[in-house]
Amino acid sequence: MSRIAENIDQIKKQLPKSTQLIVVSKYREIQEIQEAYNSGQRIFAENRVQALLERREQLPTDIEWHLIGHLQTNKVKYIAPFIEMIHSVDSIKLLKEINKQAAANNRIINVLIQLHVAQEDSKFGIPPAHLPQFWSEFNAEKASLLNIQICGLMGMASLTDDTVQISNEFSLIQKLFIDAKENIFNDSPAFCELSIGMSSDYHIAIEHGSTFVRVGTAVFV
Repeated sequence: MSRIAENIDQIKKQLPKSTQLIVVSKYREIQEIQEAYNSGQRIFAENRVQALLERREQLPTDIEWHLIGHLQTNKVKYIAPFIEMIHSVDSIKLLKEINKQAAANNRIINVLIQLHVAQEDSKFGIPPAHLPQFWSEFNAEKASLLNIQICGLMGMASLTDDTVQISNEFSLIQKLFIDAKENIFNDSPAFCELSIGMSSDYHIAIEHGSTFVRVGTAVFV
């Protein structure tokens, strides 16, 4: 078993059945990603559209690709034919464009709404204070958004060694997820995904109901 395969095996042993591993392949060589694939891993994620397109051309066709980085509306058309899930929706404008491009490809695209709870300004996402306005705008538009499926929320904790702060930030995302599930998507079984947790904090994310952990460094270290 390769080092990468061993790392994936060890991580998966720590995950509850309700949590899936997404291997983040950004900045990695094709051979490394292939090793992860050979271990049985099928869900991979990229941050940038261009890298995603390049990787997809060179790797097996049964990989389920997720986009986890900031997405510009003018790039949606390039991934709409195949993307499995977009984790980083942070505006109604982007949601509309994904719907448009999904319709053009006769698909329904799964998306997550990205929240911004971390202390770093460089991270994208909707601040919790703005979320009610976002849901209000979504409700006004949802009758026309037939080619997207909102499956849950995504977020990142602050880059810090303070585990209490990380736990508090994940707890806030979890609370907002539960609120949305009960009040906005109570008739939608598809709204069930909580994408929180990366290499440095996925153990904490699991405690807060994560269904997707996005792990790169700990896989390829």
